Amino acid sequence: MGKKKTGGSSATIALNKRAHHDYFIDERFEAGLQLQGWEVKSLRAGRASIVNGYVLMKNGEAWLLGSQFTPLDAACTHTICDPDRTRKLLLNQREIDKITGFANRKGFTVIPLALYWKGSWVKCEIGICRGKKDYDKREDIKTRDWAREHQRIMKRGGR
Repeated sequence: MGKKKTGGSSATIALNKRAHHDYFIDERFEAGLQLQGWEVKSLRAGRASIVNGYVLMKNGEAWLLGSQFTPLDAACTHTICDPDRTRKLLLNQREIDKITGFANRKGFTVIPLALYWKGSWVKCEIGICRGKKDYDKREDIKTRDWAREHQRIMKRGGR
């Protein structure tokens, strides 16, 4: 029998924590990424950022813009590396049509939420989002603070 690989590293490469703060996430999709070799090596080293990223729908295809994959010094001595290049997202036609329908509506945007490993493949979780107003953000902070305080009270036994 083959041994299972139980590495200490997490499957998550990069998270977009600002997305949950700035947007209401209505729907999520899992997309593959079309990558070059040096990009895979930099992802294995955890050198990616999707905080400023967004998804553009163009000619029936989905493209990831604004994400940054920092190249490793040793991995790309013979290739020209563009850390900010546009990367193609791999989705089926039904998903592309659904995302395009939402993206064309007023108030909706499509942004990357996470990059992670699924087996040996890199996947990008993208979300169809609506922007939050300032009062929505304050309400979320208030709810999160109350939940934290509630846990402290329960831990102390309600004293």
